[in-house]
Amino acid sequence: DGKIYDAYIIYPRSHSNEANFVEYFVYQIMPDILENKCGYKLCIYGRDIYPGEDAASAIEKRIQNSRRLIILLTHQLINCQEPAYDQHIALYSALIQNDAKVILLEMETIGTYEKLQESLRFIIKQQGTVKWKEQHTVHPQSSNSKFWKQVRYHMP
Repeated sequence: DGKIYDAYIIYPRSHSNEANFVEYFVYQIMPDILENKCGYKLCIYGRDIYPGEDAASAIEKRIQNSRRLIILLTHQLINCQEPAYDQHIALYSALIQNDAKVILLEMETIGTYEKLQESLRFIIKQQGTVKWKEQHTVHPQSSNSKFWKQVRYHMP
């Protein structure tokens, strides 16, 4: 199909210096499980977009070259006034161009989805989310957990 990546990861980027669990999850746990143990190729902003590269066109190109779009739903993402550029491009690609399938990972208990943008609510209504439960934090590297099995089910 000419795609380079199995999934492009969209997550809320923290502008503070404190390392949070979501970034640890994106840069450590996901590559360990999905790339090292399952053989997928992920595209992660900050790791696979090179310094000096035009970020906007690089994001568009990487999303077009991905089979899936994985969006991590967190309170930070929901409460963000202006969604990240990659989130806009990803939702456009998924909903308008029907180019890539979206996998929503609910990293925190969101409750009602009222604060989410309408396009994300539409995707949740269509296919639901894969929920990260607190008990996974004890053994997050276990690729046989229910969470990772659900993620692999949605992957190409």
